[in-house]
Amino acid sequence: MQGPPPPPAPTTVPTPPPTPLRVIVADDNPVVRAGLTALLSGRPGITVVAEAADGGAACEAAERHRPDVVLLDVRMPGMDGLSALPRLVRLAAVLMLTYSRESEIVQECLRRGASGYLVHGEFTADQLLAAVRAVKEGGAHFTSTAAGALGLGSARAHATSVATTKDDMSSAEVLSQLQPSVAQSSSGWTAGRPAAVDRARFRLSAREAEIMDLIASGMTNHQIAAACFISEKTVKNHINRIFAKLHSTSRAEAAAKWLGTAPGPSSRGVG
Repeated sequence: MQGPPPPPAPTTVPTPPPTPLRVIVADDNPVVRAGLTALLSGRPGITVVAEAADGGAACEAAERHRPDVVLLDVRMPGMDGLSALPRLVRLAAVLMLTYSRESEIVQECLRRGASGYLVHGEFTADQLLAAVRAVKEGGAHFTSTAAGALGLGSARAHATSVATTKDDMSSAEVLSQLQPSVAQSSSGWTAGRPAAVDRARFRLSAREAEIMDLIASGMTNHQIAAACFISEKTVKNHINRIFAKLHSTSRAEAAAKWLGTAPGPSSRGVG
């Protein structure tokens, strides 16, 4: 007699592929738009869902497509990037990608909620892709000119500061050029603090100050959680309290106040 038939093999449910990161490219130069679209679309996990030639079109596209990241030029006809920023940052992470390098423009973009500022000619294709992916996760990226405008020379390397067109420079070499005052403490990396900033006026706890240092260095919530040996939920709770105390609505704005680079009275602290 034959025994009972073997049980059927368990059905394996295939894991669905990750959802592609959705990007909008906004620049009035059609050659730049086409080049960025071709670059991004040729990489796995990234989809360019729309292009826009001015800020108004970028806002309309963002409302329609709900992207993860918007690459935004500063100077465009009609509605420029600065004017579009407050509306766009409510819909997606915005990474400025521009030839404009004036300090006041960099600072104003950050004040209005941009997640980073890349100046053409100061980054490689791979660095651009890394920046796009990082700002989606809450990081902040700046090339050398923007970092200098914000006084971020002491920020941690994987925060950003992709400062050269030389493809063979290591991150350590970039760090040594742009971030000479970084010091490593027993609690991790701490950005050098401008002497003029009275941080006691922000009334952060010791843990909140530590996390604010890591935010200013460009670390994501996941990286902060790993560095501080706490959960991401706890990190988010700390960040909510930090934003309330610094009267800030974005990581970039909070970092600018913490580093003393925010324009206006806010750079002197919160009473």
